[in-house]
Amino acid sequence: MTPRAFRGSTTLLVLVFGGIFLLVLSALSGHVLVQNRAEDVTRIKAEAFNVAEAGLEYYRWHLAHFPSDLTNGTGLPGPYAIAIPDPSGGAIGTASLAITPNTSCNQTTSIDIASTGTASDGPSFSQTVIGRYAQTSVASYSYIVNDSVWAGSDRIINGPYHSNGGVRMDGTTNAPVTSSVSSWTCTSSFGCSPNATEPGVFGGGSNQNLWRYPTPQLDFAGIAADFTSLKATAQSRGIYLQRYSSGASNSSAYHKGYHLVFNSNNTVTVYRVSSATRLTVTPVNSSDPTTDYALIGNQTSYNTYTIPSNCGLIFVEDNTWVEGIIPSKVTLVVANVTTTGVTPDAFLKGSITYASADGSGGFTLISSHDILITPNSPQNMTLNGVFIAQSGAFGRNYYGNAGWGCDGTYEPRGTLTILGSTISNKRTGTQWKSGCSPGNAGYLSRIDSFDRMLANDPPPFTPVISTDYSFVDWQQK
Repeated sequence: MTPRAFRGSTTLLVLVFGGIFLLVLSALSGHVLVQNRAEDVTRIKAEAFNVAEAGLEYYRWHLAHFPSDLTNGTGLPGPYAIAIPDPSGGAIGTASLAITPNTSCNQTTSIDIASTGTASDGPSFSQTVIGRYAQTSVASYSYIVNDSVWAGSDRIINGPYHSNGGVRMDGTTNAPVTSSVSSWTCTSSFGCSPNATEPGVFGGGSNQNLWRYPTPQLDFAGIAADFTSLKATAQSRGIYLQRYSSGASNSSAYHKGYHLVFNSNNTVTVYRVSSATRLTVTPVNSSDPTTDYALIGNQTSYNTYTIPSNCGLIFVEDNTWVEGIIPSKVTLVVANVTTTGVTPDAFLKGSITYASADGSGGFTLISSHDILITPNSPQNMTLNGVFIAQSGAFGRNYYGNAGWGCDGTYEPRGTLTILGSTISNKRTGTQWKSGCSPGNAGYLSRIDSFDRMLANDPPPFTPVISTDYSFVDWQQK
C-alpha cells in the first residue's frame, strides 16, 4: 500500500473517532445541563417553600399584634402579596396569603392561612403550605384531671395524660404522663397499703421515660365555661331546653330531665324523663351521695330538632341523658344558671359515635357537675368526643355489693373505648377493684385515645388550655 493510501486511512479513523468523541461530549454536556437544570429547580422549589413558610410566620406575627384583622390591614378581600426580604438585600420572593376564618355561632374558632411562595429567580415554580392558627384546646390531651388518679394495668392510653395531683400509672401509654406535684401520699384507694409517699408519677406502667413531674398546673378555673353567655348564644342561635325538673335535691321531681338521642341526619330527638330510678351506689365523686338517679324510669317523646348548621350549640338547664350518632360539630352544655342550688348532671346512656370518620363530626359535652355512665350502659361502649366534668367527676358509679359478688344486671361490664378527651375536676373512675369479689366491677378493659382531628378542629366553645394562639395544624399542599 502506498503512503498516500495510509494517509487516507488515518484521516478516516480521525473522522470516525472524532465523531464518536463529539457524540459522547454532546451527550455528557446534555446530561450536565439537565443535572444543572434539575438542581436549579430543586433550589428554586426549596426557596419557594421557605418563602411560603415565611409568609405563614409573618401572618402569625400580624395576628399576634392585630388579632381581629383578617385582611392584612387592607379591609379588602385577599389574597395578599407579601414581599419576603433577602438578608443580603432585595426580596428573596413573594408569599401570596389566603386567609380563611372558621366560624361557628358567629364566632371565629380558628383561622386557616394558605401561603403560596415563589422565589424571585424562579417565579414559574411555587410551593404552598397551610397552617391552622388557633388556641390550644383541651382536646389536645387524652386526660386532664384536677385530682390524684390511678390508671390500672388494664388501661391502654394513647395521647398526653395530665393530673394536677399525683398519678399512679400501671397502664400502657405512648405519650407524656405528667403530674404537677413532686410527691404525694398514695393511700389504700390508690392501691397503697400502708400509705406511702410516692413521686408525682409512679407505678408499673410502660414508657416511663415519658413521665414528667412536677410540671405546671393546668388551670381549671381558666378552662371554665361561661355558662350564662353560652345559654344566651344557644337561645339566639342554637337549641335551648329550659328546666323540666323541679324542687330540691331531696325530692324525686328534682331528678327529672331530658334524654337526647342524636341522629345521623343532623337532628336530635328529645324525650322528657319524667322519673328516674333511685339506686344505692358507691359514688365516683366521694362528695356525692350514696344514691344516684342515673337510670331512666319513664320518659315521653317531646320534640325533634334540626341542629343549626351554623351553630351546633345545645344548652340544657336540667339533668341530661345522651347517646347516638353525632352528625356534625356539636357542643352540649348541661348547666343551670337560672335557679340557685340546682346542679344538673350529664348521663352517658349509650354509645356516642360520629356519622362520618372524615373529621366533619365532633362532640363536646360540658357538664357543670358530674358526667356519669349509666348502670344499664352497653356491655361494650364507645364514646367519641370531649367530656368535661367542670366541678364534678367523670366515671361510672359502683352498682354491686362489695364482697358479695355481682348478679350481672349492672356489673361487670366489658370494654370501654374513648376516642377523644376526658377532663374531670374530681378523680375519675370506670372500674372498681374486687367489686365483683374476687373479680372487678365496672368496665374490665378500657382503651383511651385522644382524637387528632378533634384537637385540630374542635366543636364550638370547647375550652382552651392557653390564651396564646399558635399553629395547631400544618401541612404542605
